[in-house]
Amino acid sequence: MTTSPVISPETGTTSVGQPWSHPVSQIERIKTIDIVRGVALLGILLMNIPLFGLALQLEHEPLLRPGSTDYSVFAVMTILFEGKMRALFSMLFGAGMLIFTSRKEEVNGGSAADFLYRRLLWMVLFGVIHEYVFLWVGDILFDYAICGLFLFPFRNLKPRQLLLCALICLSINVIKRERQQLDFRSKYENYQQAVTLEKAHKKLTDEQKKDKEAWDKIVKASKPNRKEVAEFNQKMRAGYGTIYKTLESENIRFHSTYLYLGLWDMLSMMFLGMALFKWGFFSNKLPSRTYWLTLLGGYGIGLPLSALGMYLMQQRMIDPVQYTGQWVTPTLGYDLQRALVGIGHTSLLILIYRSGVVPRLMKALENVGQMAFSNYVLQTICCTLFFNGYGLGYFGKLEFYQLYYVVAVVWTINLVFSTIWLQIYRFGPLEWVWRSLTYWQRQPIRRTATTA
Repeated sequence: MTTSPVISPETGTTSVGQPWSHPVSQIERIKTIDIVRGVALLGILLMNIPLFGLALQLEHEPLLRPGSTDYSVFAVMTILFEGKMRALFSMLFGAGMLIFTSRKEEVNGGSAADFLYRRLLWMVLFGVIHEYVFLWVGDILFDYAICGLFLFPFRNLKPRQLLLCALICLSINVIKRERQQLDFRSKYENYQQAVTLEKAHKKLTDEQKKDKEAWDKIVKASKPNRKEVAEFNQKMRAGYGTIYKTLESENIRFHSTYLYLGLWDMLSMMFLGMALFKWGFFSNKLPSRTYWLTLLGGYGIGLPLSALGMYLMQQRMIDPVQYTGQWVTPTLGYDLQRALVGIGHTSLLILIYRSGVVPRLMKALENVGQMAFSNYVLQTICCTLFFNGYGLGYFGKLEFYQLYYVVAVVWTINLVFSTIWLQIYRFGPLEWVWRSLTYWQRQPIRRTATTA
């Protein structure tokens, strides 16, 4: 990296008074965006913790045990947070892209694209490291960076145009989800035909045998195989090399198949976030009445849809055959309820912030949001060291509800770490590395520093 002129972190000008691209200073940050981002970051761990501590087959297993503590905890997490925190994080990613590019265009003319794409390509690398070195199979950095590459040409659209883009992406995603549901029903119909022919003592073709096997596989997969779970637990309690090999195929699938299937999901929420930011929603610029309306509307429509989706998911696991006759599917309205509840959460946070009731809590959440990248990776480090075999080896040893005791501890670490760190430094450690690489200049990190 090269050296640079003396830069004022507050004004963004060089020692000779010329504009200079630099990261957002403390004065320029939008507090409510950092607060909402902090809550989204903490909330994402609520949904990630089962994948950190339990076999993949057990992700939805509490639905098979109505009345249990695990079921109650699962229901609360699903209805209030599942998909909503990720949707909220995606919205803020879109809003952040607008903040980033608008500032670069103000001070450097046409260099915004150069800075943005450099920033995103570094993020791709961070995502690969996060997934394949830190062994977090649920990494979102890689996927967000790839989606972000498509956003730049849309930055100057009006809010309504961005909202239209969001609706188009959402519609495409709904169609893709519903095609999967139609394929599910088609497999059952083919299975029924094969069984009917078999009962009539007619010889099945190779294709009909495959149809029968495909449905048998679906029914088998609806209930966790305890032997396979035990084998997976044993591997995850082993050394780093064994865990790497165990997760490698899933990592590859997540960075390929999931990205392909989830692209429209992420883009729809990013476009929605861009539109909401331009309307002033995230930056606390709207009347309180508007936030009350979005709170009531988001929760009033989104939460019932979320509860319905969980019920239908449960029916599919308990009785896949009966589920094929349902007139509505869990995927129908899934993205809509995620967006609505996410907007409701944001509205609630902004109203609490305006009330001034818990200023210390708001400041703590702001700190977490300002260091979201560092805290996201910190969550991975804490959880993998606690659950994996090269750490304490608690993988598969806790009940579902007990996983959230771990969440509470990690949240505490996030909050305390962020508060202490930002008293000394301007950025989180990974934010500083990322910004230095983006600008190809060593950025001042200590609060007293004024030179690059």
